[in-house]
Amino acid sequence: MDEAAGEIPVAFVVRKVGSMISAKQIMDYVAEQVAPYKKVRKVVFIERIPRSPTGKILRRQLRNYSASKL
Repeated sequence: MDEAAGEIPVAFVVRKVGSMISAKQIMDYVAEQVAPYKKVRKVVFIERIPRSPTGKILRRQLRNYSASKL
């Protein structure tokens, strides 16, 4: 959480098997695609994205995970 801006953009990434992609590579790629205020400031590599039984991403769990790890 950023006091001046509120929440900061965080990317939760699940790597493919054998992938060696780095957080910097992800941040650089996103920076080319979006406006400056939307740039990813933090990349978190996780095992899997939490989903509900209907397949929706459970963003609350990601926020809780982010708050506990950051």
